[in-house]
Amino acid sequence: MKQIWIITKKELQSFFDSLIAYIMLIAFLGFSGFFTWLYGSDVFLRGQADLQVFFAIAYWTLFFFVPALTMKMLAEENKTGTIELLLTKAVSDWQVVVGKFLSCLLLVIIALVLSLPYYFTVWKLGPIDHSAVWCGYLGLILMSATYISIGIFTSSITSNQIVAFLLALFIGMFFHIIFDVMSNSFTGMTGEIFSYLSLSTHYESITRGVIDTKDLIYFLTVIFIGLLLSEISISKRNIAG
Repeated sequence: MKQIWIITKKELQSFFDSLIAYIMLIAFLGFSGFFTWLYGSDVFLRGQADLQVFFAIAYWTLFFFVPALTMKMLAEENKTGTIELLLTKAVSDWQVVVGKFLSCLLLVIIALVLSLPYYFTVWKLGPIDHSAVWCGYLGLILMSATYISIGIFTSSITSNQIVAFLLALFIGMFFHIIFDVMSNSFTGMTGEIFSYLSLSTHYESITRGVIDTKDLIYFLTVIFIGLLLSEISISKRNIAG
């Protein structure tokens, strides 16, 4: 666990040293704040004390931001050859993967924590469903963790950051949209399978304020698979090297 935390702190610090963290935080808070408070369906015009607009915008904003965070995680080290140096130290492949995963997840959590003033402000405007808000934040964290695991995997199989970014978006698009569209195009068991594979189905379930075990199992399973595939990928590179 100590090795994982060391890698996590190192990677998180690298985000702030390279200004990536500041850009991501400012852009995320700027986009979400603009659409929540100022544009079109803002809370004042809707006349409802909730954060539905914020969660709808964050759902898409994080979908694009997360691959941008993960694209360099392993691709850059594959390109420079520092991955071999890292793996010769007293750390396992799994510790490297989990450490990098946690650093990205912590940055996303920091961004969400900085958005809490939106929640407290809306709370002051009128009665608010607190359980729906906290479940909404949980949904965003689980969604981000899922795409982080996918992004780390795509970063592990290439040495090109742009390729890693595009691959993460491509794979993520299936979970974000395509499986949901396909579930509406089929009936019976096939439709149910695509519906279960759709991330939006489980995200929307959680954001309604109800935490279902099957939704948690879905997210944790996809996250574990993504991290496991990442470990296998860098293990093969290490053996080949």
